[in-house]
Amino acid sequence: MFAEKTQKNATPATSTSHHATFFRQSGWLITTTMAGGALMLGVHFLSKKIPASEYGVLITLFSVVNMVPTIPFQMVFTQQTAHALATGRERQLRSTIRAAWLGTVLFWLIASAVTLCFQRQIAANWHLSNPIVLWLLLLVMLFSLLMPMFAGVMQGQQNFLWLGWSNIFNSVFRVLPAVFIVLVLHGRATGIMTAVFIGLLAATAVGVWQTRSLWFGAGEPFDRRGFLRQVIPLMLGFAATQFLFSADTSFVDTYFGADRTAPYGAAGTLSRALLWLVLPLAAVMFPKIVHSTAKAEKLNLLGLVLLGTSVLVVCGVLCLWLLGPWVVRFVFPPEYLSETLAILPWYAGAMVPLALANVLVNDLLARSRFQIVPFLALLAMFYGLALTQYHDSFVTVLKTLCVFNLLLLAVCAGFTWGVKGKAKMEDGE
Repeated sequence: MFAEKTQKNATPATSTSHHATFFRQSGWLITTTMAGGALMLGVHFLSKKIPASEYGVLITLFSVVNMVPTIPFQMVFTQQTAHALATGRERQLRSTIRAAWLGTVLFWLIASAVTLCFQRQIAANWHLSNPIVLWLLLLVMLFSLLMPMFAGVMQGQQNFLWLGWSNIFNSVFRVLPAVFIVLVLHGRATGIMTAVFIGLLAATAVGVWQTRSLWFGAGEPFDRRGFLRQVIPLMLGFAATQFLFSADTSFVDTYFGADRTAPYGAAGTLSRALLWLVLPLAAVMFPKIVHSTAKAEKLNLLGLVLLGTSVLVVCGVLCLWLLGPWVVRFVFPPEYLSETLAILPWYAGAMVPLALANVLVNDLLARSRFQIVPFLALLAMFYGLALTQYHDSFVTVLKTLCVFNLLLLAVCAGFTWGVKGKAKMEDGE
């Protein structure tokens, strides 16, 4: 009798302890993400010091960088690290990390050679006044792949302390050089991209140092087929979500030009900050679910993360709607004001279903429920096709984004609760 009571009392305590740890880790990541985001916003303050055409070019370059599959890359290594640590396969993980690092660099070298062959055409299409910025963009894209690789290993280790510090390092070493280059050296988009590269280099160095025990040392051959069976659906699933998160700016630049892109990019910068506010909740949840699934343990954080994400993103949207006019006036040049404020409510509202869908995608893929991946890929493909047809105005582009984000949320909800319910019935639960 006493043992039964003790066992019953232990369960809530354990659950409470897990929740306390989750909130502490999430709180730290949210704090560092918000601090890093506030610092990075300093780059956009510099829009007042450079011509609108140069700021439009910068927004275009940022949108290209956003298309690099940083989130999928990070989540692949989060999943691999969390699973390897749960199952005692650290030596195989070392070989996996080293092979991925080498493959990434080789792929980048080939892609860079191809890109530079078409340097003139790309510079003309993107309205680049200084072709050197294309070389900087290539370096930024390389470290946009290397940084999330090591960040993913830290996330899989649940080393959220230094994962947060890497965000701060990236922000500080991006903003301070950018301010110096623009205000003192009178640099423009090229100078700011140089600062972006410095920030990524600093953040990557933090990741390399913190994960050295997991990539340095003796390794063992790993199951390459098994690795690909895990990696391909993870990459496709998170890449589709990232495409919905970032593709619109590239299409806007193509159809409206660099000068018109600047106000749209200003609204996008403020609205996407809402996602960066809530992404840490899913980032903490993901490796915990991978770890518990590998060990056949029950861990249900989904409801808690959905509730926290909903509260934070809705409060963020309301604040942005109320304070948006002041923020736009404070950060961006006066000529952006009317167009930015006209589309800001649409842009911010589109982030709500995307933020909730991101939580569900993380939960499904952490549990290796890859049935959803083909649907995510098709949704992203149709979204891209829709943007080629519906782009007569900024509002039309954002209405298209809203529709597809709602569809994404509906698909994720169907697979989350529909598949879970079916699995429970088959297991006889």
